[in-house]
Amino acid sequence: MLNHTPKRVTLFSGHYGSGKTNIAINYAMQLKNSYDNVCIADLDIVNPYFRTKDGEKALDKHGIRLISSEYASSNVDLPALPAETYAILDNPGLHAVIDVGGDDRGALALGRYAPSILRENDYEMLFVVNKFRPLTRDCKSTLEILDEIEAACNMKFTAIVNNSNLGDETTAENVLSSLEYADEISAKSGLPVKMTCADNRIAPELSGKIKNLFPITLYVMQSWKLQEDR
Repeated sequence: MLNHTPKRVTLFSGHYGSGKTNIAINYAMQLKNSYDNVCIADLDIVNPYFRTKDGEKALDKHGIRLISSEYASSNVDLPALPAETYAILDNPGLHAVIDVGGDDRGALALGRYAPSILRENDYEMLFVVNKFRPLTRDCKSTLEILDEIEAACNMKFTAIVNNSNLGDETTAENVLSSLEYADEISAKSGLPVKMTCADNRIAPELSGKIKNLFPITLYVMQSWKLQEDR
């Protein structure tokens, strides 16, 4: 269960491989427990192969509408975004989750929608961090990526999501070891840590040890993990 009142639009962005797509899907499913009209939009034009559409069956089962490029999960790499994405901005009765592309290049796609989102001012933009990815292993490099994403989309993050993980090899100790990293990013950016994510497999071990623990199911295998396994 979500431990806060959600904004109408929730955006997830972060470094490539941070796991934001899995979080976006899980978050949308949690929203569906409280709200009838929920959708998730995939703005990731950088990585067309392993993305929100991979979780389409699970989303459909929960009655969550998916908005994504018709080329998602195909071998066609086109930076095309569906026109119906604008429907998110025109329907105040809709709770929308937006999966933004990785890094500054991916965040460029959000720029075209930013003015409308900012004008309504009923959103939160969450920065997903993963201590175990090569380019975000320390606070300094992670904050550099945060700045690049904000500059690319002309929006500011409102909070941090600690999703430090090693895929299916993640242990409870790995997650606990990332708390200091997330707290340092929070202190230097001025952004609160909104939640710390953990696979449902290890979440019971972390119950009571982490504030705002958000158990998740892995609906999408991270593309960096797939590439390493080849």
